[in-house]
Amino acid sequence: MSELRFTEDHEWLRTEADGSVTVGITAFAQDALGDVVYVQLPELQTYAKGAEAATVESVKAASGVYMPLDGEVVETNSALDGNPELVNEAPMADGWFFRFIPADASAVAQLLNQDAYDRLIKANADA
Repeated sequence: MSELRFTEDHEWLRTEADGSVTVGITAFAQDALGDVVYVQLPELQTYAKGAEAATVESVKAASGVYMPLDGEVVETNSALDGNPELVNEAPMADGWFFRFIPADASAVAQLLNQDAYDRLIKANADA
């Protein structure tokens, strides 16, 4: 398992052995949303960085899950169909949303590492 990377939109990314990148929301994002009741997964297609790829609905709010980099979604987590509570139970593991092939694989390393993400969360909490 490779090192996790993060976005400022509270998504986590993990590069897999086959070169695909798994994306989910962080525990921080899940805590902010509350109990997830529905997940709309993305279509298997190419998305531009920043495009809304998926939607998460909770008892509190609906939120977009944004494409962290340019790339093609090649797999979605079918376990979330009818079982969105996986996001509540394991947002950083079984509650992942999709896998994509990045247009530029080296761009993943330019995203936030764990320390930088922890500082982001702390700054948000202090604001």
